[in-house]
Amino acid sequence: MKLKYLAILVILLIFAGNAFAQEGEAQVVDEVIAQVNDDVITLSMLKRETQERIDALKQNGMTEQQAKDEVNKHQAELIATLINEKLLLQKGKELDLASEIEAEVNRRMLQIAQEQGFTTMEKLYQAMRDSKLDPDEVRRTMRAEMMKQAVFQQEVDRKVYLGFSSDEVKKYYDSHLDKFRKPESIKLSEIYLTTTGKDDAAVKARAMELVAQIRAGADFAAVAAANSEREKNGQRTAPQDKGVVGEFDVPSLREDLIAALKDIKTGAITDPIHTPDGYQILRVDVRTPGAATPTFNDNRVREAMLGERQQKEREDYLQTLRNEAFIKVTDSYRASVEPLLKLKQSTTAKAPEKSDNKKSKKP
Repeated sequence: MKLKYLAILVILLIFAGNAFAQEGEAQVVDEVIAQVNDDVITLSMLKRETQERIDALKQNGMTEQQAKDEVNKHQAELIATLINEKLLLQKGKELDLASEIEAEVNRRMLQIAQEQGFTTMEKLYQAMRDSKLDPDEVRRTMRAEMMKQAVFQQEVDRKVYLGFSSDEVKKYYDSHLDKFRKPESIKLSEIYLTTTGKDDAAVKARAMELVAQIRAGADFAAVAAANSEREKNGQRTAPQDKGVVGEFDVPSLREDLIAALKDIKTGAITDPIHTPDGYQILRVDVRTPGAATPTFNDNRVREAMLGERQQKEREDYLQTLRNEAFIKVTDSYRASVEPLLKLKQSTTAKAPEKSDNKKSKKP
């Protein structure tokens, strides 16, 4: 049984900044780009991350050359991002989060195996290898991303969330009543046609045919059961669920879905909606209007307040980590990278003191 590419795409989307080795990638003699406390950013790391961003842009329609030009324009920002990530991973180790994160990685991998119908982890790993993915690299990527998020949540989000006084929470609620009215919700069913390995135009034409059939009176559930290609554990789900997706708060949907569903009445369907891997036809099963009266909930208000401040607070935290760290960028990259780091002069004045049993790493 082969691992479905959808599962791999989910991993890649959730755990950004992955580091899978590229098949046929040229091997180079490594060199240090930056020293970050006792760790280093190397040229091979930069090349790997660069290639992955190029591949992502190509998947979004750019040519190879366009993607390379775009990524190369932002090389300095990429190096700065790698430095920030290194600092977060170092902080996670300092906070003794490693065992907790490893347990979560194991849980996530087991969840993927179960969802894909593999009875053992080795069968999952073999399927990954068959798909040109290194299970150790998948785990490393998951581990690193979870560590970064755990540091942010413990050191930034939690402190901000709990730091609001009761008066601040009440004042915010009174000033933002529209945010705390129950939003409109919508129950949806779908017909999904995949474009993987198929001609996009042909799949779109087939989706238009199905739309025409349904609007002419064909039963949506029957059409979905016969045609929808959504799978779970390698099996089409529509013969059992008739395409039913579930209920959602309208504001939580993607912007393109909100736009497509805006004027669709209960029982009606959308035109085919293009997604990265196929086409969706959505039917509105039920619309539930939002509540006119706002409802106070302390947790929801704090979450809304955190949402407004989270990005700035995280950026400030990263700046503090950079200011407290020893960071030295090599001459070839210093002029473009250091201004992005906004380092205090003292940060690069001297290397951190080493204990006698550690070797100093030279940039």
